[in-house]
Amino acid sequence: MVLTKEELVGMLQNEVRILVHLAGKVDRSKIDYRPTPKQRSIIELLRYLVVMGPMLTKSIKAGAFDQPAFQAATAEATAMNFDQAVAAIQKQHSIYADLIGGFSDADFRGQIDLFGSGKSSRGVVLSNLVLGGHAAYRTQLFIYLKACGRDELNTMNLWAGVDAAMPTA
Repeated sequence: MVLTKEELVGMLQNEVRILVHLAGKVDRSKIDYRPTPKQRSIIELLRYLVVMGPMLTKSIKAGAFDQPAFQAATAEATAMNFDQAVAAIQKQHSIYADLIGGFSDADFRGQIDLFGSGKSSRGVVLSNLVLGGHAAYRTQLFIYLKACGRDELNTMNLWAGVDAAMPTA
């Protein structure tokens, strides 16, 4: 694997930190905002993020997508209010350490075909689906925040998870 186990855990924990930072910028009166009727609302997006990474990581470890477990976790997350969803996301900091910590080097190299799209190593699938998913969905949340009037947010919020002025060239 190109990344060490510790580096992957650190990157996922950083994604959790940035996501919690962005969630802290949500105006509670706008949690039902959705750009179009068929897109997730802010609260639905956060609830999905409670489930997405941990459940995909468990499926990747097992080598097969566990749809019943994913559906059960989704049902549990759907019942969460905003604060509960953010707290559940924050717990992923230690969840990722535990889940990824359980992978051996051989596990990362092992080939799986999670969704019938062809075999890849578990390490590649973790990077593409879980790490990439975090980056994509935090960007979606950032765009929602901007659409809801949070004009003061900038690239530093999205990529560094901090409130800071943009560096000048």
